[in-house]
Amino acid sequence: MIRNYSVILLVLVAFSCGGNKEHNDDGGHDEMMTEHSEAKDAEDLFVLSEGQRVFFVNLQDGDVLTSPFTVEMGVEGMEVEPAGEEHRNKGHHHILIGEKFTPVKLVVAADSTHIHFGKGQTETELNLAPGKYVIGLQFANGFHQSYGEQMSTSIEIEVIK
Repeated sequence: MIRNYSVILLVLVAFSCGGNKEHNDDGGHDEMMTEHSEAKDAEDLFVLSEGQRVFFVNLQDGDVLTSPFTVEMGVEGMEVEPAGEEHRNKGHHHILIGEKFTPVKLVVAADSTHIHFGKGQTETELNLAPGKYVIGLQFANGFHQSYGEQMSTSIEIEVIK
C-alpha cells in the first residue's frame, strides 16, 4: 500500500499550493457548489452509456517511475470541458492520490490528494516522493460531482526517485 504517507502529503501540499497553480485550478469549486441545485428535473445527468470510460494514456498498472513524471488523461464517450456548468456527457478530470474513485454524485474533495483539472486540462506533471502509490483518475461534471466508479480507473505505481 502507501508508504511514507506523511512525506507524500507534504510533497502534495507543496505541489498543489505552489507555483503549479495553473493545472490545479478548481474552476470556482466553492462558488459553483453554492449555486448548484440537484440534477436537472428533466433528465438524470449521471446515467451513463456503455463504452464511456476514463483511462491513463501513458501510464499502466505496475509502472516504476522517477519524479517528476507526466500523466496524460483520456476519456471516451464524454467530452472534456472546463468546470462551471453542468452538461450531459461532459466534465473534467481529477487525480486522486491514495484513492481509487469518488462515489457517484458526490463532490470530489479539493485538497492535496484530490487534484482538480477545472480548466479542462488533459495532461499534467506529478512530482511524488519515492514510494508506492494508488493513483485514481476520476471524471466529474462541471460542479465537480463524480460520475462514479464507471468513470474512474486506478493504477498502482512505484516512484523510485
